[in-house]
Amino acid sequence: MEENKILPEEENELYEHYSFVAEKGQQPLRIDKYLMNFVENATRNKIQAAAKEGSIRVNGVPVKSSYKVKPFDKIKVMLTHPPYEYLLVPEDIPLDIIYEDEELIVVNKPAGMVVHPGHGNYSGTLINALTFHFENLPKNSNERPGLVHRIDKDTSGLLVVAKTETAMTHLSKQFFDKTSEREYIALVWGNVEADSGTIEGNIGRHPKNRLQNTVFLDDDIEKGKPAVTHYNVLERFGYVTLVSCKLETGRTHQIRVHLKHIGHTLFNDERYGGEKILKGTTFTKYKQFVENCFKVLPRQALHAKTLGFVHPKTGEKLSFTSEIPDDMQQCIEKWRNYAKHQENQ
Repeated sequence: MEENKILPEEENELYEHYSFVAEKGQQPLRIDKYLMNFVENATRNKIQAAAKEGSIRVNGVPVKSSYKVKPFDKIKVMLTHPPYEYLLVPEDIPLDIIYEDEELIVVNKPAGMVVHPGHGNYSGTLINALTFHFENLPKNSNERPGLVHRIDKDTSGLLVVAKTETAMTHLSKQFFDKTSEREYIALVWGNVEADSGTIEGNIGRHPKNRLQNTVFLDDDIEKGKPAVTHYNVLERFGYVTLVSCKLETGRTHQIRVHLKHIGHTLFNDERYGGEKILKGTTFTKYKQFVENCFKVLPRQALHAKTLGFVHPKTGEKLSFTSEIPDDMQQCIEKWRNYAKHQENQ
């Protein structure tokens, strides 16, 4: 959905919250079921209630929840209040600030913290915290204070935040021009055979599950946006591998999607199917071991470890590193011990 379409309709003050166009291959499907795949945190009851109130529109006309979605239908969910992500409330949430000067801040984001308010996450976000601790942060093109780039909710690690308009422009250009340096550490399912490699493939919204992104191949090349990920194997533990990923582009879920694409889904990445046992034995003992790893690390195994860019004012090249957090470190240690134990048998 385009972020800036939130103007109310004159006659009845309705605001657009979601907007979708059904794919050309869309099979007839009840709209309440269709929206369940596309709207995060939605329940069938909520969708049916919205339809009763006339809030779900197809091609401009309110429809019942039993309406069957057809190819190219233009679907909009309209509500009487603006999307909550535009109503920013400063919140006194502590921040782990790695570096700060007049122009910018480098923050170490914990796993579980959403970067900016969005559907289903209206408070407790990094932006709520930043607007409490810093006044007059410049807004990016999506009206989000200070944000130059993002990392996913359950990914930990480094983010740079702009404090001035100049810094916002300068830093955003570095990310756009792919001159910033970003290294992530990931634990993935399977033995990554090549010691290093590059994954290329356009990334865009998954046609059947809007909560996921996917790689579009040559015959569908007009879909999605170009994405490039370079990886290096750090350690092999048999059924999982520890890798370092360097981003050339910054697409949503890029590492998660690219690694899944080459057959190495991130460990415990629920959205992309990594919370199941994808490699290994059928022994109960092994199952218990993996379950324990999932308990230790109840999120995808991804950490934004290194961030480098040119300072917008001084022109100096800055580089920051953050330690792998405890939950991920413990999980890696468990696999390391498991692999050693296997070798000694």
